[in-house]
Amino acid sequence: MKRFLFLLPILWASATAVNGQVSDEGLRNVPTVAEVGAERLPADIAPVKAPFPMPVFKKPAFRPLTVDITKKGARAGILVTKMIQAAIDEVNSKGGGTVLVPKGTWQTGRINLKSNVNLHVSEGAELHFSGEIADYLPAVFTRNEGVELMSLGALIYANGQQNIAVTGKGKLVGPPAGSPVRKRIMTTDVIEKVVPADKPVAERVYEGENGTFVFPPMFVSPINCKNVYIEGITLENTPFWNVVPVYCDNVIIRGITVRSVGIPRGDGIDIESSRNVLIEYCTLSCGDDCFTIKAGRGEDGIRVNKPTENVVIRYCLAREGHGGITCGSETAGMIRNLYVHDTVFDDTDTGIRFKTRRSRAGGGDNLIYERIRMNLRGDAIKFDMLGSRQYVGELADRLPVRAVDRLTPAYRNITVKTVLIEKARVFIDITGIPESPASNLLIDNAEVHSKGAFKASDATGITIRNATLHITDTLMRSLGVRNVLFEKVQFKTPDNRIHMQVEEGTPKDIRFVDCIPAKPESWN
Repeated sequence: MKRFLFLLPILWASATAVNGQVSDEGLRNVPTVAEVGAERLPADIAPVKAPFPMPVFKKPAFRPLTVDITKKGARAGILVTKMIQAAIDEVNSKGGGTVLVPKGTWQTGRINLKSNVNLHVSEGAELHFSGEIADYLPAVFTRNEGVELMSLGALIYANGQQNIAVTGKGKLVGPPAGSPVRKRIMTTDVIEKVVPADKPVAERVYEGENGTFVFPPMFVSPINCKNVYIEGITLENTPFWNVVPVYCDNVIIRGITVRSVGIPRGDGIDIESSRNVLIEYCTLSCGDDCFTIKAGRGEDGIRVNKPTENVVIRYCLAREGHGGITCGSETAGMIRNLYVHDTVFDDTDTGIRFKTRRSRAGGGDNLIYERIRMNLRGDAIKFDMLGSRQYVGELADRLPVRAVDRLTPAYRNITVKTVLIEKARVFIDITGIPESPASNLLIDNAEVHSKGAFKASDATGITIRNATLHITDTLMRSLGVRNVLFEKVQFKTPDNRIHMQVEEGTPKDIRFVDCIPAKPESWN
């Protein structure tokens, strides 16, 4: 193994970037916290402009019929599941309309949403969901962590419906702490080792009989639905992922607020094997990833083979969470055509995150991020493609290099443009897979304040262009990396020096063009 270490003397420049490096005008257009999120939700949906074809998104229309759940006998202090369901069934049978949850506190079990029904949770209304497993039975078809099975489904569930909505300024509150819905969940192993991939889905039933485990329900999860609209609601205390469209087409999620900090696996919004999705003006504070894109897991995900594609996320705010925007780690059906723009990550851990594992299959392609502001506890742009032995055993070990097979995932063709990173641990941190390196990453026009600048293993085709990097750790690291270009990059460090360590490669794999400092004399 060869190692090359170079010291690059810094040539200090003025605070304004030179040679067209950083576009001040572009960075001025990066939104602030005050300009995004649920509190800034406009009345209308503006046209979507994306670098790939997208449909025209419109608010759904419902018939003028409205049924108040109190007219079905709902009252405070009792379980009103049957009353809510009766109202939904009536509105559905009459061709559609609105089911009204009025101001007050209401106790309920699982709600099954049906076609042409808008479940409207009024301002001042709170739906508190039961913690008893019996209130979510019988088991329904669902997908849990990318694997199909029969279990509790979701607190608000729909399957095979069209033109459905959950709206209003009211609040949804998940099951109480310590309740069976939370305590009796599967924790023995990773899901693919518990649910047999060769068993028919109809036989993968987990209802919690005789004290056995269940799979935790999502909060709001339509599955196999078309024309889904979710607006304005606040979700708190979820038992699992919050808003999770699965196998859906034409989904709009606007102006919702999620609060799940401290809840393990408390993802905010997970788009799973769905297409034509718009997410805008949402504010998420989460116990796991905030905005997440998924497409199925391993063998079961390959069997289903449904991608997530054509997704736009704009004018959103990620607060606390493991990742501001995360792709994976379930990637089997492929994630493609994602456009995230004019979004702020404030006090989040990682900013832009890519996850997968050797056993997850699929991957991501044509992922585009533009005009993003980040104030982070962790890294700004992070690839984690190996995972840990806790979940995938020896497949998490970088070496030996494995043969590429149907379960080998790949991330490629990723563009990050016009980003302002106010604070981060490391600007770019890549852990790729030796036999399937992270490929074709372009970062163009960036102002970065971070401890470290660059560390990467098993990646190829990385370009950092038109960037100013204010860094305190002067050592950059490269392991098994090919075809890296720093072009018009200005490095600023306290001691006027920067180091580059190269392993399993040569300096020929890394080029500096029109940088400050320029490439050193010993750099061939």
